[in-house]
Amino acid sequence: MRVKATKDEEGRAGAATGLTLPPLAPPKWRRYEEEAAQAGWRSVAWRLPGLLAQAVGLAWRASPRDLLATAVFNVAAGVFTAVVLVGTAGVLEELLTAGPTTDRVLAALPALAVVGGAALMRGALSAAAGWAQARLEPQVERVSELRLAELATGVRVLAFDDNDFHDRMFRATIRGADEAKRVVTYSIDILTGLIGIIAAAGVLGILHPLLIPLLLLTVLPEGWAASLAARMRYAWILAITESRRRKGMLDDLMTSRASCAEVRSFTMRGPLLAEFDAIAGHERDVQLVLARRQALVRLAGEALGGTATLLTYVVLGLLLVNDMMPLAVAGAAVIAIRTGQSALATTLMAVNSAYESGLYFRDFLDFCDRAKAWLPPSGLAAPPDAVESITVEDVVFGYPGKDDHALDGVSLRVGRGETIALVGENGSGKTTLSKLLAGLYTPVRGRVCWDGTDLAGVDAHALRGRIAIIAQDHTHWPFSARRNVTMSSPDDPGRLDEAARVSGAREIVDELPHGWDTLLDRRFAEGQELSGGQWQRVAAARGFYRDAPLLICDEPTAALDARAEQRLFASIHEHARRTRSAVVLITHRLASVRMADRVYVLDRGRVVEEGTHDQLMSVHGLYAELYSIQAEAYRGGSGEVEESASL
Repeated sequence: MRVKATKDEEGRAGAATGLTLPPLAPPKWRRYEEEAAQAGWRSVAWRLPGLLAQAVGLAWRASPRDLLATAVFNVAAGVFTAVVLVGTAGVLEELLTAGPTTDRVLAALPALAVVGGAALMRGALSAAAGWAQARLEPQVERVSELRLAELATGVRVLAFDDNDFHDRMFRATIRGADEAKRVVTYSIDILTGLIGIIAAAGVLGILHPLLIPLLLLTVLPEGWAASLAARMRYAWILAITESRRRKGMLDDLMTSRASCAEVRSFTMRGPLLAEFDAIAGHERDVQLVLARRQALVRLAGEALGGTATLLTYVVLGLLLVNDMMPLAVAGAAVIAIRTGQSALATTLMAVNSAYESGLYFRDFLDFCDRAKAWLPPSGLAAPPDAVESITVEDVVFGYPGKDDHALDGVSLRVGRGETIALVGENGSGKTTLSKLLAGLYTPVRGRVCWDGTDLAGVDAHALRGRIAIIAQDHTHWPFSARRNVTMSSPDDPGRLDEAARVSGAREIVDELPHGWDTLLDRRFAEGQELSGGQWQRVAAARGFYRDAPLLICDEPTAALDARAEQRLFASIHEHARRTRSAVVLITHRLASVRMADRVYVLDRGRVVEEGTHDQLMSVHGLYAELYSIQAEAYRGGSGEVEESASL
């Protein structure tokens, strides 16, 4: 039995207001719901043990003590459950024998004491198991989230350009890691339920062998109903997946700071609310259908279970009438059967939930396995301490999934205290080359060397600690202004003040309410937001503060006005002279490269020209053409502004 939304229902929300959203592909974090909805017991039995074993392995790494405590306490609680059931039979046997009531009660007191003590121990052990499990869950969550973060921050940057890696990481991040904790919890619930079933079955086997089939007869209908109701729930999730995503998009549009101005400017409140309400009505209708069908399934399960229970009582009655079972044993059997029914219901629900969560947990495990292939090698040598010359030797590089090389046979050199400029049109390979120089990419062929040492053979993490970057696409870190500049470097007030001076960030910080300690994120209390140009100067201070042997500036003035741009370019050249750092400058503002010691002109991944500004202008090649276009645009020449803007 499946719950499906009709095409008319799916289109109702858009037709209600005319505000129709584009069709959406099924979300990747919901990609296993259909598999869970259609899974039979054979597939569950085949795949679930392996998933549970891996989840238990993760729990063992998180906290062996709490995992063992949870298992031991649950097993012990199951033993005392059996003691309670056996003791109950003893109590009933004494109470139902012939004789005065007082004598029977007194005779039952020892067995009653055993039952009471066992029940007390079972409760204490169950509480202890719950406490150990509550301790285990956050530790499993921490281990899985930390493992994901370690891999995501440790893999090579090139992995993020690989579609397959990105897809796997997306699935693991969205839901895979979160399910690790749940699979462990459901595994413990399955263990608890199985112990309860074994305890009940064991007691029934002691009381009378015929009672074990009766237990199965009474629990199977409820198990069938619980399993089918759970699978119907998965089908319901499938039916409303698209509408839920649409509603989520609308909710984001109505509540996001980024869209709040346009919602009001274009008077979109009414249409958005109407669309939202129509989709919510659709979800309500589907849920009502689900509730009715689940109620019918549960009714059928209860009816079958009631029939089985009636049959059980008939069999017990026949056993009593034919003197094949004492009345006390029959009473204890009824209690044991009810205990077994409850335990089986717990087990079935846990199995269903564990199977679904396990499918997503598999995404997490798969990502962890695949990410290992993207980790840089360990145990490599440290980079050179003093760097006199950095060379790129016949480098070839290509991105995953692309046939053409982004760089093809590129060679260049930058010495200590020198500034070189990389120039070229969009897509020529400038930024890719800068990432190879920064140690973020490794060439397919050729070498990037520091004083003759191939960077492919040095520790990548240590290398990046000796490289500073001022990037166009810099991150707005939700930290204080101080930490946005110092980052992972030691806090040095003198260096901080100098970096703020040469970058122009000092005047920005002086206007902040708490100076360097001001939080640069308005989403938090007392947080402040900077303009694009202000952030650009903070990013420049970040690069100057590191005081590294190599400074890479990739479009460092994209968000600056003309005065700030001129000042920053002058600071970059001053930084190279003062610190004797090698500087690689990438910019489309060709007037700024005139002070560079050499200019390398790239075109389609190759160096087509190199030399000083004057040398390149004299040969009337690509550099001279690009420079003339920009110069003409600034002089007010017609038809050249748009072309210069695309450089």
